[in-house]
Amino acid sequence: MNNIFINTPSKNNKLIDNFGRKIDYLRISVTDRCNFRCTYCMPEKMKFLPKKDLLTFDEMDYLCSLFISRGITKIRLSGGEPLVRKGLIDFISNLSRFISSGDLKEITLTTNGSLLDKMSKQLYDSGVRRINVSLDTLMKDKFYQITRRDDLENVIKGLMTAKDNGLKIKINTVMIKNKNLDEINNIIEWAHNNNFDISLIETMPMGLTDQDRIDQYISLAEVEEEIKKKYSLKETNYKTAGPSFYKKTNKTKNLIGFITPLSNNFCANCNRIRLTSTGKLFMCLGQNDSIDFRSIIRTGNIMQLHSSIDKAMKIKPKAHDFNISKRNQRPTVSRHMSVTGG
Repeated sequence: MNNIFINTPSKNNKLIDNFGRKIDYLRISVTDRCNFRCTYCMPEKMKFLPKKDLLTFDEMDYLCSLFISRGITKIRLSGGEPLVRKGLIDFISNLSRFISSGDLKEITLTTNGSLLDKMSKQLYDSGVRRINVSLDTLMKDKFYQITRRDDLENVIKGLMTAKDNGLKIKINTVMIKNKNLDEINNIIEWAHNNNFDISLIETMPMGLTDQDRIDQYISLAEVEEEIKKKYSLKETNYKTAGPSFYKKTNKTKNLIGFITPLSNNFCANCNRIRLTSTGKLFMCLGQNDSIDFRSIIRTGNIMQLHSSIDKAMKIKPKAHDFNISKRNQRPTVSRHMSVTGG
């Protein structure tokens, strides 16, 4: 199936949902496995999906070809930790043919940074130009408390290697109550001094973890008040394919993004769909409706694949159902973040 491009049945057959939103951004979780155990993401004793259940990279390539033929122009690879899956670089290199042809604008990646020192040059050579790196603290003890791994120095080293290899870097920082608010201005200063943009993210209630969500959640409105103790913030018109709204400080040229799934719903302009490593297509990170593309692709029925995409557009919801309002509340979305990708 590799290297097959499925032609669009009609030039007007692009992806438009029932709310008139143009869908041109596909996020793929290439694996649910991760070498970290972040406390807001998964329990320490996480049960990962059997490898036999995963799509092959040939099957992922085939589905990417299909979605690109329907108007997808941006693809982001995530996990879990995408770089732990063997064969990823070859998959990206092959997929980058659509960048060469002009059908795809870019392939980006979200990573925890632990393997960047070894793999950033390979990422650049494969066609990746931008990456997001998850980093919630610059303090070694806090890093261990959050990730349950003693790997901060390696992550920082990997970031510098990635920068030297030409990758544009954005830091993703999940704000955690009573954990990293006191160092947020230091993180922003460090990121901007290294010419990294940064996005701040409210913790999202997906899957059960070892901690109560209400003990982790902090509104970015509160975080912004802390930032204003050091910086003046100015609104910008900068837009990306993501849910961030961006501001600039009075002291740096780089951006600060704010991702607010709980305090300020960002769904009105959603342009994305999400494919899991097992072939399930989720139309919304914060909803449970999905379509199983793995079973369809293995029948070889191309028309059913197209009709299933059409169905996905019809059932894509207007907004997510995230909620953190009381103690011991079970998450609306039972799957962990690593299954769908952040």
